[in-house]
Amino acid sequence: MTIKCVVMGVCGSGKSTIGKAIAEHFHSCFIDGDDLHPRANIIKMREGRPLNDEDRIPWLTRLNDVLFSMENRKQSGVIVCSALKRKYRDMLREGNEGLIFIHLYGSKELIRERMLKRQGHFMKEDMLNSQFEALEFPDSENDVINIDIKDSPEQIVTQAIAQIEKRLADE
Repeated sequence: MTIKCVVMGVCGSGKSTIGKAIAEHFHSCFIDGDDLHPRANIIKMREGRPLNDEDRIPWLTRLNDVLFSMENRKQSGVIVCSALKRKYRDMLREGNEGLIFIHLYGSKELIRERMLKRQGHFMKEDMLNSQFEALEFPDSENDVINIDIKDSPEQIVTQAIAQIEKRLADE
């Protein structure tokens, strides 16, 4: 069984932790979308300046190409990417059939609390507001599974895996 999954959400929602566990469960490759940001984006975020739509286009194009490459090689993969706006998700979908998005969401307060505990990440806590402002909650997109992050990481992973397996069984 091959999967192509994008774990999405605002910074601090647990994308990397959950994405790695999903990839491990499905014996899939794991790619942190942050690693594919162009240098200019990384510098901008490190300076505490939020990215705009224009900044994100080359990044989303790279992610789309990675998803296409996975499909071409019949390889399973899990990519983490904020994918905050529908047009970003649509860019990832373009030419990539069968994507499953796992949207991790939670209150701003919970996520801020988690971000304050993180170390070594270039996303600054004060940029959280811009992430929430940009988020277009995907409640009407058929390929998105919305998961509240109020539970433990283990419970979130279990729920995500069950939902992915259900989707794959229904295909």
